[in-house]
Amino acid sequence: MGCRSLALALAAVVLSATTTVAHHSLAAGFDVNKMLTLSGAITEMKWTNPHSWLSIDVKNDAGEVEKWAVEFGSTNALLRNGWRRDDLPVGVVVTVTGYVARDGSKQISATGVKLPDGRTLFAGQAPAN
Repeated sequence: MGCRSLALALAAVVLSATTTVAHHSLAAGFDVNKMLTLSGAITEMKWTNPHSWLSIDVKNDAGEVEKWAVEFGSTNALLRNGWRRDDLPVGVVVTVTGYVARDGSKQISATGVKLPDGRTLFAGQAPAN
């Protein structure tokens, strides 16, 4: 019974390590050859790991509001790049640039965020070439 438990534990570690590595592939979820710039009002900012998320309401060409999800790096990565938790309050209009989702959903992986005061914050990693 002890060997079986050890084998199951080892399998769990290997599988979780594989999942973690696969999870962080930017190019798997986003098209690094297609950039998009969006401007919209912040509805929520989630400071979470392994990725932080910003939700913004963007008006499309027809004047309808679309909800977009913006992926960033980890909370720690954002803080190391000069972000402050009070930089993105609800209601503020920001301009976000990033890579579009491969699945066509209203998601981008941000490369930068321009704040109303003119500051631009680096939001993620550049893709590996």
